[in-house]
Amino acid sequence: MPADVRRSAKRSPALSASTVKRVATRMLAELGLADAELSVLLTDDATIHRLNREWRQHDKPTDVLAFPIDERAGRAAHQRKTGGRDVVLGDVVISLDTAERQARSRKRELLDEVRFLLAHGLLHLIGFDHGAPREKQEMVALTRRLVRAAGAPSPPRRAARGTAER
Repeated sequence: MPADVRRSAKRSPALSASTVKRVATRMLAELGLADAELSVLLTDDATIHRLNREWRQHDKPTDVLAFPIDERAGRAAHQRKTGGRDVVLGDVVISLDTAERQARSRKRELLDEVRFLLAHGLLHLIGFDHGAPREKQEMVALTRRLVRAAGAPSPPRRAARGTAER
């Protein structure tokens, strides 16, 4: 089961786990990781706030968190385009509450925002980062590629700045 998507956000905006699973599956295929295992949790602000405080020492909700199992294995499988067999990438956690607020502010649909956040989190799982300008440029380009591969137009340039924490 390459992508396992679960929803644990009863009062959060409606978005089905099966829709996000289709998006994740397309992104994994685009990265050459069609057989890699990925876990995605669609949750609410309270849950992501707790995780952000516990794992990153940031006492606030965020839009996306990525918890890699082995960044080097994921990056190596991606670079070799092996299909990702026997690679467990890790977990991406997305707050549907924050995603909805961001989507409204950017005048786009919730699914478009979640698609962007999933691409961003997935790239973190395989070792990409955006700390340095060159790294950020590469990550933004790959994020756009994944968003397009998953069936949507690229996010606007301004959407790539200052959002989606690791």
